[in-house]
Amino acid sequence: MPGTVLLLCLALGPVLRARCESTEEYDYDYLSINKTWVLTPKAQETDATQILNSLLKNYDNKLRPDIGIKPTFIDVDIYVNSIGPVSVIQMEYTIDIFFAQTWYDRRLRFNSTLKALTLNTNMVSRIWIPDTFFRNSKRADSHWITTPNQLLRIWNDGKVLYTLRLTIEAECLLQLQNFPMDTHSCPLVFSSYGYPREEIVYRWRRYSIEVSDQRTWRLYQFDFTGLRNTSEVLRTGAGEYMVMTVSFDLSRRMGYFAIQTYIPCILTVVLSWVSFWIKRDSTPARTSLGITTVLTMTTLSTISRKHLPRVSYITAMDLFVSVCFIFVFAALMEYATLNYLVGNKKPLEHNNRKARLPPATAQVMPSFTTININNIMHWPPEIEEDEDEDPGSPCLEGKECERFFCCIEDCQTGMWREGRVRIHISRLDSYSRVFFPTAFLLFNIVYWIAYLYL
Repeated sequence: MPGTVLLLCLALGPVLRARCESTEEYDYDYLSINKTWVLTPKAQETDATQILNSLLKNYDNKLRPDIGIKPTFIDVDIYVNSIGPVSVIQMEYTIDIFFAQTWYDRRLRFNSTLKALTLNTNMVSRIWIPDTFFRNSKRADSHWITTPNQLLRIWNDGKVLYTLRLTIEAECLLQLQNFPMDTHSCPLVFSSYGYPREEIVYRWRRYSIEVSDQRTWRLYQFDFTGLRNTSEVLRTGAGEYMVMTVSFDLSRRMGYFAIQTYIPCILTVVLSWVSFWIKRDSTPARTSLGITTVLTMTTLSTISRKHLPRVSYITAMDLFVSVCFIFVFAALMEYATLNYLVGNKKPLEHNNRKARLPPATAQVMPSFTTININNIMHWPPEIEEDEDEDPGSPCLEGKECERFFCCIEDCQTGMWREGRVRIHISRLDSYSRVFFPTAFLLFNIVYWIAYLYL
């Protein structure tokens, strides 16, 4: 039995020795890591604690610095993290900023080797901070994850820096007369809520406002063109307040509206001109085409107003859609006018043709029996005229009749005043093929020049 124990000890000896060495090495590494954690001298911790206790011992956070002596000057810095989206219907925009305020408080001076104390949010409620609020904000949130996004730093000369991160939904009154070629200036206005100008004065620094990379902004329909900051004095019944304003200039992108509204409207107007090349006897084809284009323009007009507030004035898009609707409706009315006038002229032309037949030299046709089947077939067939033929001789006789607007047969009876232009009703489609495209082209030239360059 003693021999067996001796053999076990000899076999397990190297294993136990290696385990002990690894344990010692592990303990050594653990101790070395602990040594790197302890970096702050104990004296500085004690010094910072004593400084804070001495500063807050007789400190009254209900009173502003230098009360009754001079106003407190507050320097403001803003870092714009992102802007957007912009709501046109609600007339508001969202902005994410880091808002920094700096002032001097002589009560917070201290003598120490420490130049500044960087503190957490627990100290914010124990010292005086400005009562700044945003005048045109509808909703505002301060970020609290994972801890409140606030910073408080106190220097040994009494300088105090207080920053926090805010997401604000601010009001922006949009003027949509030039929509969608419009530009806007959305302001962010802030001031003190209770302290007038005699007690608190806000100041901009030289480089007070900075912006982040704009590629992360959610300005889907807008481009950021610049910003400007101003300050003014607001006079109210409670006193005069210093009001600070940051204006963000935005210009709208037209790509979405060109695809959704402008191009479909132009194509619909061009489609309505196809009826001018269809024979005037094809009443179902021309009527259905005209009604279809009118209904399409009505739908496009409704869609164009869907994403806009119900403003009482006319926007640039409303003007364009309305003119396109007028062109489409005029194309439909052109065929209705042509069909009505030509239909009233046919009986008289038929009688004139009968009167002009030469009785002696004309070839006598054999007698046929007229067969009438459901008012569809007539025999003998009538002699057809070319569409471009002159409507008749009444408008060609007389000097004064040539200067009249000769669109009916009785132009010689004095119903039309002098100075009118003589046209052929049968050629109304030919005139429309030139007039409608030319008028629409001129309208587009004037429209785009006026809204883009003037």
